[in-house]
Amino acid sequence: MSWQSAVACWLLKKQFRPETLKPHVSVERARVHATARIRRPKVPRGWRLTERSSPSDAPLRGEWLERADDLANRSPARTILYCHGGGYYFCSLASHRALVFELASRSGARTFSLDYRLAPEHPFPAALDDALAAYRRLLAHDIPADSIVVAGDSAGGGLALATLVALRDAGDPLPAAGVLFSPWTDLAATGGTLESNDGIDPMFCGAAIGRAAKFYIGGADPTHPYLSPLYADLAGLPPLLIQVSSTEVLLDDTRRVAERAREAGVAVQCEIWPELPHVWHLWTPFVPEAKQALERATQFMRTHARERAPGAVGAESMAR
Repeated sequence: MSWQSAVACWLLKKQFRPETLKPHVSVERARVHATARIRRPKVPRGWRLTERSSPSDAPLRGEWLERADDLANRSPARTILYCHGGGYYFCSLASHRALVFELASRSGARTFSLDYRLAPEHPFPAALDDALAAYRRLLAHDIPADSIVVAGDSAGGGLALATLVALRDAGDPLPAAGVLFSPWTDLAATGGTLESNDGIDPMFCGAAIGRAAKFYIGGADPTHPYLSPLYADLAGLPPLLIQVSSTEVLLDDTRRVAERAREAGVAVQCEIWPELPHVWHLWTPFVPEAKQALERATQFMRTHARERAPGAVGAESMAR
């Protein structure tokens, strides 16, 4: 463990974990806390950030990060469809820009960060419907499926995996790969590490996971495969990279889904990093392990996603 990650864990134990120890989860407090902690990284040099936030931009409501050279020279590009974390009920595009900017600049892939609807105002399947509609819009604009990577962290990681399952079931062309950072795959909250890592995880207490899940579950069955992809048939999915920390209460959400995917014949690269915070990737560039993990994700995407010439298809043409 680097000293930087030790500092991150200490800060989370002081600032974030006490909130998860409370007997009731407050949506308002979580959103206020997340907004207060937002970092404002600069857009990488040579890149352009285009926000699409009006109702008319749906289903591609969110923001594009694209290289200026790609747009000017029609050079090859991959596309990342990114789903941010936050328990399905808090966090935002802004809270995850540091991670997305680093991932895009390292991989050279243009990235669309999806502003999906949040619970409890919009429970399941709202977030999934938004992710499916956004992916299909990418295909409708002649972006080949084999040049797209669907990625996400925490709840967004579970959403990314559920999106892959739902696309397969619907017969849609599947993306090249899935990249999942500390994914939340079991909203029924049955993982053994909810107890064994309780008190070790610097960010969450185990009991908070089941309480938070209720916001997105609504009246659905928590084991529905599109809600908790741990319970899905995972056969036929594209290659997956999953990264998680050894001390997370959600560790079993990764270990079990990786095992089920392998049993179903899916190519899975599962990495368990020692003693790091939940989605430590958010601490880039301060925490060196964050940069290292994102570099490994970059290598994985380059291996599995084909480069393609974007031509005139960019943020502007997507909006039309």
